Amino acid sequence: MQHDFPSIPPRGLLVAGTRSGCGKTSVALGLMRALARRGLRVQAFKAGPDFIDPGHHALATGAPSHNLDDWMCGAAGTRRIFARYAAGADVVVVEGVMGLFDGYAATDAAGSAASLSRLLGLPVLLVADVASMARSAAALVSGYLSFEPDLDFCGVVCNNAGSESHAALLREVMAASLPGTRLWGVLPRRADLVMPSRHLGLITADDDAQALARLDALADWIEAAMDLDALLAALPPLSPSREAGGDDPPRRRGPGEAEPLLAAGGVSHALRLGVARDAAFCFYYAENLRLLEAAGLTLVPFSPLTDAALPQRLDGLYFGGGYPELHAAALAANAGMLAGVRAFCGSGRPVLAECGGFMYLMETLQDLAGGEHAMAGVFPFRAAMGERFAALGYRQITTLAATPLGPAGSRLRGHEFHYSRIVGETGTVPGVYAATGRKGPLDGRHGFLSDATLGSYVHLHFASNPQAAAHFARACREAR
Repeated sequence: MQHDFPSIPPRGLLVAGTRSGCGKTSVALGLMRALARRGLRVQAFKAGPDFIDPGHHALATGAPSHNLDDWMCGAAGTRRIFARYAAGADVVVVEGVMGLFDGYAATDAAGSAASLSRLLGLPVLLVADVASMARSAAALVSGYLSFEPDLDFCGVVCNNAGSESHAALLREVMAASLPGTRLWGVLPRRADLVMPSRHLGLITADDDAQALARLDALADWIEAAMDLDALLAALPPLSPSREAGGDDPPRRRGPGEAEPLLAAGGVSHALRLGVARDAAFCFYYAENLRLLEAAGLTLVPFSPLTDAALPQRLDGLYFGGGYPELHAAALAANAGMLAGVRAFCGSGRPVLAECGGFMYLMETLQDLAGGEHAMAGVFPFRAAMGERFAALGYRQITTLAATPLGPAGSRLRGHEFHYSRIVGETGTVPGVYAATGRKGPLDGRHGFLSDATLGSYVHLHFASNPQAAAHFARACREAR
């Protein structure tokens, strides 16, 4: 349904949940899609280190979604990312992470949805799973509203009502117990709207043939239960350039950043960075790609799954994470690509491979069924999938030697979440990361450097150290 709204300042909210699995993602996606269908320019964001939800956001709104994480990127970096993309939107919808107050550590709110709400001046729309509850639902919501009294809430949505009589009871309970809290809707339980998932989370939007139809069904579900016109009118206006600290100042080349490359006659030959992009390699922070482009690199997508060879005239390679374990047989069968990647990594040109990309550069990959598949063989390791995650959590790394990301002592932050593990001896390849997690320094060796190829299970966020992108561009220039 198309609505004509008067010209208003941008408005925004943060959709947070009482816990993981409460319906937060479904509510956020339904809200994004419903608002976008009305002709509004909706800018979506995802709290925390998530690669999958932003893809669904983009399909719902028609615009790329961006990650916001104040632990990885810091307060100023998070504000800059928010301001850059919120500007020009009619409505900003941020999807939270886990439960509202869950973040980096038990006593540290960084990385939580609550922390983002304060940092960006966004009111919280709390999603509460009220299955099999009546008056207890008010107690649950009351606890969240009062846990941090300075947090700004715009209201509550109850999810998973079992029947219309249950929904009526919940509305009565909330009105009697929390009369000052706006209940924006009671959503009925809809098993047909549950989004399919697999071992790393939801099925990606690209892999889900029913994703768009499900988004429209979620929007219908939201519109039937919520007064979106009233919700928008109740939200305070945002001023992203003021609330979020302004956009980036005019950019200057940093220390070590590449000068433009000029051929005879002054014609620029752009540096070209091959970026693996397909169903097997799809986990990239949009801000990482933007910073690499800002450092002077032209991004050239290619598919290790389907392309016969690497693109021509590349100065570097970037392999993100994804699902190589689901496509191991096809990756192994593409012998021409494997040979080309192996040769490129042996040429001295810089390569960054993270998590799934790191697995692709090992000798072999053992898939979920136990099958062994030959990979590129740049690192003399074997990757073996397990039934449970092998590592999970935020990471800070300090480089122990010079890498394509900068000199020894460079610090970056990121996140690690994977089911595979390295099998066999790793001592033949230098470990170049000192890594710390929530509980302090991590045992073992992390980050491996073979010539100029850097491989690790950690997904680094370049906004934690923007000079890393500039150093990578410089490494590409020097290798050329």
